[in-house]
Amino acid sequence: MIKLDARDFDILRVLAREGRISKSVLAEKIGLSPTPAWERLKKLEKAGLIEGYRAEINLRKLGPSVTVFVAAELADHTQASFRTFEASLQAHEEIVACWALGGGFDYLLQIVTRDIDAYQRLIDTLLDARIGIARYFTYIVTKQVKGGGPPPLGLFAGDGD
Repeated sequence: MIKLDARDFDILRVLAREGRISKSVLAEKIGLSPTPAWERLKKLEKAGLIEGYRAEINLRKLGPSVTVFVAAELADHTQASFRTFEASLQAHEEIVACWALGGGFDYLLQIVTRDIDAYQRLIDTLLDARIGIARYFTYIVTKQVKGGGPPPLGLFAGDGD
């Protein structure tokens, strides 16, 4: 674990909100000159704290889409079964996120497709592939209330921000 100071957390907060930003604008926002700000940023990247940069895409501007959450339970609970299931998901671009869970279900998948028919075709493909799904429950998103925000860095910085 890397030791971070307040300026490092300032850099992480700015990048979590704004993503790609110029060296001079970053430096101005955190109160440093560009060279030290850039050196700190490179240190954070090298330490693996910053895994990448990406844009938030407004899918509604591209056309119709549907977001679906799927709670999945596997038939077999061996390490090999978990590895098989997890590896098979990598081939499907529509599966945008997946979490292994403790409790009633084994996995929670977030899926984005053009429509419900495309979602059903994906589920049929997964079931036909016999990747170990015993049962699954579909939850269609009707409205996003909150999401995609930056992580709560204040939990780690100790400043409550």
